[in-house]
Amino acid sequence: MGRAYQNRKVSMAKTAEAKTKVYSKYGRAIYVSAKSGGVDPSANLTLRGLIERAKKDQVPTHVIEKAIDKAKGAGGEDFAVARYEGYGPGGCMVIVECLTDNPNRTYGDVRQCFVKTKSKIGTPGTVSHMFDHAAILAFKHDDEDAVLEALLSADVDVSDIESEEGKITVFTPQADYFKAKQALTDLLGEIDFEVDEIQFLPKGGSPISGDDVAQFERFLDLCNDLDDVQNVYHDAEY
Repeated sequence: MGRAYQNRKVSMAKTAEAKTKVYSKYGRAIYVSAKSGGVDPSANLTLRGLIERAKKDQVPTHVIEKAIDKAKGAGGEDFAVARYEGYGPGGCMVIVECLTDNPNRTYGDVRQCFVKTKSKIGTPGTVSHMFDHAAILAFKHDDEDAVLEALLSADVDVSDIESEEGKITVFTPQADYFKAKQALTDLLGEIDFEVDEIQFLPKGGSPISGDDVAQFERFLDLCNDLDDVQNVYHDAEY
């Protein structure tokens, strides 16, 4: 799982460069989290994690505050998570994760990303079984044994744990995200997580080369230009 995340980090860097509308993407995600789980970050760990990531990605404070203030009001947009999956250029497996207030529009927009790059959108479950839905927590610490003991004592299912150059990275099923975060906080106090995310990590890899690489990067750019798209996960290796 650790190797899959290393491959994914390279893709994340590319994706981040393509996100010309990163502020609105964070704003929408923060709004949805606050609307569904409460506006208090101390009680809503998902919201707190989003805010921390937004700050690290240099999202202005006023964007974050505006999204939370909007969630405090009655009514507002009704966004829902939508995931589309299929096969990208070269046969790599792709999951496109969105937040949408109009699923028909979003499906049409995402489908065009597949069509324009000679890819094939599938039905739910087409490729997601080849990914692990994992929580990833990375932080500065050097006692892997103590961290692992604390997690296991809290009944957290640890999929993988890595310790490298004074940093520990913990992988757990997404269902154990809150338990893992609480166990680490109980052990170490307030932690400045370098990574605090839930992602789809590929169980394997699909090598692509030649013209497929350019097509795949075009696919990423087309997806990330869409306001509704939050993340693109894949198993492409190149």
